[in-house]
Amino acid sequence: MRRSLFGGVLVLIVIALIALWGSVFTVYQTENALVLRFGEPQRVIINDPGLHWKLPIADSVIFVDNRILDLDSPVQEVIASDQKRLVVDAFARYRITDPLRFYQSAGSISQASSRLATVLNSAVRRVLGDATFFAVVRDDRPELMTQITQQVNREAQSFGITVIDVRIRRADLPQANSEAIFRRMQTEREQEASQIRAEGAEEARRIRARADRDAIVIVADANRESEQIRGEGDAERSSIFAEAYTQDPDFFAFYRSMQAYDDALANGDTRLLLSPNSDFFRYFGTPFGSEQQPGIGGSPAAQAE
Repeated sequence: MRRSLFGGVLVLIVIALIALWGSVFTVYQTENALVLRFGEPQRVIINDPGLHWKLPIADSVIFVDNRILDLDSPVQEVIASDQKRLVVDAFARYRITDPLRFYQSAGSISQASSRLATVLNSAVRRVLGDATFFAVVRDDRPELMTQITQQVNREAQSFGITVIDVRIRRADLPQANSEAIFRRMQTEREQEASQIRAEGAEEARRIRARADRDAIVIVADANRESEQIRGEGDAERSSIFAEAYTQDPDFFAFYRSMQAYDDALANGDTRLLLSPNSDFFRYFGTPFGSEQQPGIGGSPAAQAE
């Protein structure tokens, strides 16, 4: 009797422990809890972390992540308003703000991400389809991303989701178009480079011609100035010689004869056939270059006096 009583108590304790275990659940800081009783919401949102109670078997708990979640949209082609094709890669970040509506409309994060990706792709096509290529790529990208975020957020409210941000990771031309544009840009740059080189060569020829002309002018001016200076020097020399000749004609004649002897009798292959009585050798006969022998201390003119 005592053994059967002990066994019954043990069974009750086990059942109580199982019931106690089924009545307790833990809510973490990164999630919200939704308590359902036979599939109907009992306590809508439990966002206080810690231990909480529920009825065993009758209640079930759905945990919903309350962190910021990422949504990657597949790469798609969009035709801009100027008929340019664009390859767009966008992503979004969102948070579940209404767990009950989220559970009722989507059920799980994977289902919500799938439906939200469709909404995101539609918004990207609508907004970028009304913009030009340069507005998407360069000019108005921040404004366009804001418009996409607002449109996605309006439709995401029905899922209990708030879209925090939508970003365009990449917006570019398709590969074939990019290669064609690259080749066109390369051709344009080569033409521009050829034109610049031709202009540089023309400018170089112009500068070289100007430098040659200036050099010729400078050399001509220098030659003219040198000839002028040489002429003035020759005139000055002739004036000096003339003045010296008037002071002592005999000495000047003797000096000119000595210069003639030095030039004519220099070493060389030239031979001169002259008579000893030639006037060229007049100073070889007499010191004064005449037949008369002047007295010591004066010239023939002085002796005649």
